[in-house]
Amino acid sequence: MKVAVIGGGPGGLYFAALAKERDPARRITVWERNAADDTFGFGVVFSDDTLDGIARADPAVFAAMEAEFARWSDIDIHYRGTVQTSGGHGFAAISRKRLLEILQKRCADLGVEVRHGTTAPPAADLATHHDLVVAADGVNSATRAAHADVFRPALDVRRCRYMWLATDHVFDAFTFLIAETDFGPVQVHAYPYSADRSTFIVEVPEDTWRRAGFADPDLPPGASDEDSVARCADLLGYRLFTNNSRWLRFTTVRNGTWRHGNVVLLGDAAHTAHFSIGSGTKLAMEDAVALADALPDPDRYERERRPVVESTQRAAQASLEWFERIGQSIGQEPEQFAFNLLTRSRRVTYDNLRRRDPAYTAAADAWFARHCGGPDTRPPLFQPLRLRGVELANRVVAAPIATDSATDGVPGDAELLHLTGKALGGAGLVLTGMTAVSPHGRTTPSCPGLHTDAQVRAWRRITDAVHTHTDARIGVQLNHSGRRGPTPVGPSPVPYGSLPVPRELTPDDLDVIADQFAQAARRAAEAGFDVLEVQAGHGFLLSTFLSPLTNHRTDAFGGPLTRRLRFPLAVLDTVRTHWHGPLLARISATDWAPGGTTLEDAVEIARAFAEHGVDVVDVSSGEVVPEQQPAYGRSFQTPFAERIRAEAGVPTLAVGAISTWDDAASIILAGRADLVGIGRAHVHDPAWTLHAAAALGYTGPGARWPRVYAAGETVVRHEPERPARRA
Repeated sequence: MKVAVIGGGPGGLYFAALAKERDPARRITVWERNAADDTFGFGVVFSDDTLDGIARADPAVFAAMEAEFARWSDIDIHYRGTVQTSGGHGFAAISRKRLLEILQKRCADLGVEVRHGTTAPPAADLATHHDLVVAADGVNSATRAAHADVFRPALDVRRCRYMWLATDHVFDAFTFLIAETDFGPVQVHAYPYSADRSTFIVEVPEDTWRRAGFADPDLPPGASDEDSVARCADLLGYRLFTNNSRWLRFTTVRNGTWRHGNVVLLGDAAHTAHFSIGSGTKLAMEDAVALADALPDPDRYERERRPVVESTQRAAQASLEWFERIGQSIGQEPEQFAFNLLTRSRRVTYDNLRRRDPAYTAAADAWFARHCGGPDTRPPLFQPLRLRGVELANRVVAAPIATDSATDGVPGDAELLHLTGKALGGAGLVLTGMTAVSPHGRTTPSCPGLHTDAQVRAWRRITDAVHTHTDARIGVQLNHSGRRGPTPVGPSPVPYGSLPVPRELTPDDLDVIADQFAQAARRAAEAGFDVLEVQAGHGFLLSTFLSPLTNHRTDAFGGPLTRRLRFPLAVLDTVRTHWHGPLLARISATDWAPGGTTLEDAVEIARAFAEHGVDVVDVSSGEVVPEQQPAYGRSFQTPFAERIRAEAGVPTLAVGAISTWDDAASIILAGRADLVGIGRAHVHDPAWTLHAAAALGYTGPGARWPRVYAAGETVVRHEPERPARRA
């Protein structure tokens, strides 16, 4: 087999060595345009998992690397004069120059031909007389660009500026330095890589970079931006060293495919992941192992490697976006800020940290308890929350789920079983599914309502059962279906998909509907509900007034956001005249469609809702237009709740693909939301909350097992059971 490798960086060299070691008959040539002793960058970092893979793939390379490693297990976060330390992480770093020397020597020992100072021929030319061409030619890959029609690259250039530097301060751990300057926040990602040097990456949000007066000078290749480096040294207080150091924007590289005939992409040419969760070198060397293992079938390389890379990229995307928006976390107390930073990618979680460093999470739990004014024995998920005199026993909400089982709008046994089941299962608050404020406001003929006395009596049966047998609070979600109901109406005659065109509502119609919400709120109090939620999301009536995609009016209720808000705010005001308890409102934070509601709009909507009496904003998204393109994923809507909470200054309920207690606990302790809504996972396990407490090893307030279920507590806690009384 004849193999050409374009690019003599760590990924290309390591693949060449592995491929040759596995089959010495292979003829492998590496082209590298730089000289053997040219090195750009400083130290590269590896996790223990990556090193385990390298050790299995080539013990000789691993042994040479291990002799050079700087190792540590802590992460230090310097913020507002404090250092928060989390242990048990396991990292190692090495000088990039030494790594290249090790790999160059390994290639030489195995008989790989490495042509330094030589530009590779085009991949298409190499492909005609090689069995395999490996393009490891970096983030600006000429191979990828030459065959863009096949590889279909997507290059996402991000907003922060960053610069690779080094310092002679040898840090004890992977270190995040957060400096609050007169221009805005500046963050540093630093780690030791030798006995006398640390990598020192300065990252600056774009607006901070501009306010600080930084610029992009026209520099020759290899030169460093010495003026900017000097300013960074002054701002941050460290002596800094350069190596082709200049301001960059990180580019996330994705490709539709990594293969074109017998040409395959490897490392940064195929994909990138933000440096805040690791290094490109780490990914490239993992690619090298995967490709060498796959030969002679390069399709297997992409098939097996792509899911791993895409998972890493999802985590990296969450991490880089957190740093782009770091200003919304500045102001948190050091304990919460540190936990928020550590869990930013969702790969590191509450339980993960608890297992690595129990003392760290215990201290964070104790801080949260003090912050809440509660006892320090409760985990964050089980700290109470008081809203207008109503105390929720914990932070878990059984999210609204429609059962569509009512007759003439009267809820029956199905609704009783559904809601009391979640309450018996330990949720601090259970919310009904969509409950119509009028017969015309139903979404389906089986939708429950709250517009007749019979409905009030039926709901009272359910709320009494919840209050009698559980510690839970119960809330009702009031809704008008708008254009998504059997008699569609809306702000404008814009249909939802193939549904009928809605009738455009007149100002008189709006007065009637606002009063229907108010009367339903009055009936909610009579029915014994503790909490009321107004549905203003998901493309129902109030939502369609908020979205520019569905509100095309030219009167006082359409146009700019301030006017699109007018009717939903009028509804909230009239609801507040009859409802004096906790008030929630659900919104769609984004329409997931061009020209629709943006997250910036959502912040303004939430701020206005809070000014009109809303205590908690339930932050969902989408379902406003059928052509939406949501970015579904684990906890995918939580960043919306976090931003609204930070910028609008209103408590939030996070919902959307939150299924594990671990993710829920992470959200609460990090301050991303004040409550977590569990939907489908609650359908799967009505006792989700009690099982979460058991997994945490917690019993006590906020996790009380109902008397009729008390015997089950010992089972999930794996303690010896007492004999059950026989009937």
